Amino acid sequence: MTAPAEHAHRGIAATVTATETLTKAVHELDDVAVRGPSLLPGWTRAHVITHLARNADALLNLLIWARTGVEHPMYASRADRDADIEEGSARGYRLLVEDLSAACERFGRAAEKMPDSCWSAGLTTPSGAAMLASRVPWLRMREVWVHLVDLDIGLGFEAVADDAIEPLLDDVTQTFGGRPDVPALTVDATLPDGRRRSWHLSGDGGPTIGGSGAVLLAWLTGRSDGAGLSGSPPALPPWA
Repeated sequence: MTAPAEHAHRGIAATVTATETLTKAVHELDDVAVRGPSLLPGWTRAHVITHLARNADALLNLLIWARTGVEHPMYASRADRDADIEEGSARGYRLLVEDLSAACERFGRAAEKMPDSCWSAGLTTPSGAAMLASRVPWLRMREVWVHLVDLDIGLGFEAVADDAIEPLLDDVTQTFGGRPDVPALTVDATLPDGRRRSWHLSGDGGPTIGGSGAVLLAWLTGRSDGAGLSGSPPALPPWA
């Protein structure tokens, strides 16, 4: 098995765990709860659930691209993406759950059946960045964990699976890297297995901000003000 294929299969397993946690949480909601506000400005929980369903379909498009070699972008356009989320958010709880479950199943089935050779295919994100297909399952894992927190149902980043914390920190810090609007600083995380690991944002130097991986993720993704971290966490621009 090639390195990209091995990376993809680890991401698929991590995504299964994240999806199981999401599914359990969403099944505990009801028609009233999904109309409540999420942590994302202007979005209800129904918007977040619909977005998670459409994201699964969008990432499925990338898998189709990788498998066929025919360009198949995530979304036809940003306007179409936004319209689909707005339309879907108006549906009742039962339809929201069925839509999410079906979309997760479609993505999961396609990922599991992907030929190993296809994980080395080159793709392009909506922002124009190049990546290998092997990153797609990890993008889905990130989307599920972060937006599970955004549902604002009592699950923070401490609910993230232990083996997902480090890959999420890798992803988030990489997203910040090299941006002129990001201050130079070092993130020093205590990981669930007791290891310490550091990442540099926007070059070397700057203050060191330390704490548990979960608390750092909440701050880096803009879901907290940095309470509970050591150092003086500066204001950060949106990470994505």
